[in-house]
Amino acid sequence: MNGEVRRALVVSPTQAAKAAEERLRATYDFVPVDQAEMIIALGGDGYMLQTLHSMLEARRIVPVFGMNLGTVGFLMNEWRLERLEQRLEAAKMFKVNPLRMIVDTVDGERFSIPAINEVSLLRETRQTAKLEVQVNGRVVLPELVCDGVLVATPAGSTAYNLSAHGPILPLGSALVALTPISPFRPRRWRGAILPENTVIRFTVLDPVKRPVSAVADQREVRDVAQVEIKIDRASPLTLLFDPEHTLDDRIAAEQFIA
Repeated sequence: MNGEVRRALVVSPTQAAKAAEERLRATYDFVPVDQAEMIIALGGDGYMLQTLHSMLEARRIVPVFGMNLGTVGFLMNEWRLERLEQRLEAAKMFKVNPLRMIVDTVDGERFSIPAINEVSLLRETRQTAKLEVQVNGRVVLPELVCDGVLVATPAGSTAYNLSAHGPILPLGSALVALTPISPFRPRRWRGAILPENTVIRFTVLDPVKRPVSAVADQREVRDVAQVEIKIDRASPLTLLFDPEHTLDDRIAAEQFIA
């Protein structure tokens, strides 16, 4: 990356991130976000997702280089004050296509929300969810009885998807994971791996007695009737990583963690 690129600095409200911000601002020059050609984000994975969503909402997307001052930091680089210019010049770019969730509620409202990691449908009460699952307009499961179900991107396949025993997807694989959460019927169904151009639709069966919420990363819509999920190619995101610790390496390494 060119060292003359105008950079903005965005920071998680944690004490550690604020302390790092002071040191960075004393050492490097930054511009306001609306003037930036690149963003430096300080925080954890949750803050990185918040930063990416903010760009999608503002419809102004620039590359993001994150430095970890959170917990896991799967989407972040190591925090270091020194040699920032050299790190940015050597950084590798990774394109991430977010999901787009179109939700219709029981009350007739419609929402369109992006998701970088995953879209999940979750039961709202003690009653299990009952869902019809369609893939490209064809009913593949007339009735899935479960606590929930999710659709994950490769970037999100090591997050909630992995906790639900879903597959890890290599970055750039052009695939999405369809993973049930505590399925009861069909008992042996463990999910599917689908091409990323697939359109997946969930219809909630008996949504009044068995209410279901839909969550796109951190944004929730309750009492849903139907949810359509597909890749949003109109809004690709760019993450920057140090060459020695790139996202595809991390995703591959997760498959060997006991």
